[in-house]
Amino acid sequence: MEIALYIISGALILGGLVGCILPALPGLPVAYAGILALHFTERVQFTTGELVFLTAIMLVAQVLDYFLPAWLTKKVGGSKLGTIGSIVGLIVGLFFPPFGIIIGPFLGAIAGELLNGEGTKTALKSGMGSFVGFILTTGLKIGVCGLYIWYFIKSFI
Repeated sequence: MEIALYIISGALILGGLVGCILPALPGLPVAYAGILALHFTERVQFTTGELVFLTAIMLVAQVLDYFLPAWLTKKVGGSKLGTIGSIVGLIVGLFFPPFGIIIGPFLGAIAGELLNGEGTKTALKSGMGSFVGFILTTGLKIGVCGLYIWYFIKSFI
């Protein structure tokens, strides 16, 4: 059973890492399930504090993944419609994996700005804010998965 838990844990963590890049998979929750499988092995017993920490960073990264692109759209000068467009683009993009999740918020922010009567320059600036938010959250998710991988490898040392 021990070996099966290690195999399941490793597969889930690596699958989660792939899911951080390919939006069709819920990367961090899958990787976290791998951490939980690792916790049930005989060699690894996370403390309650460690489990709370690993859960918290997964949840924070998940929330940021949905809201940071819209927030950055607004931060770079995007209007309310640009921000709403970014969110709508994200939702629509979920139906067109894997590139829809990347392009959707970008195009949604641009469409929102154009509907608001802004010029192309402002619309592109808002779209870039959304894209930068996507890149940042992808990096954050990969970093969290990297931490999970480190815990997995550490269990063999």
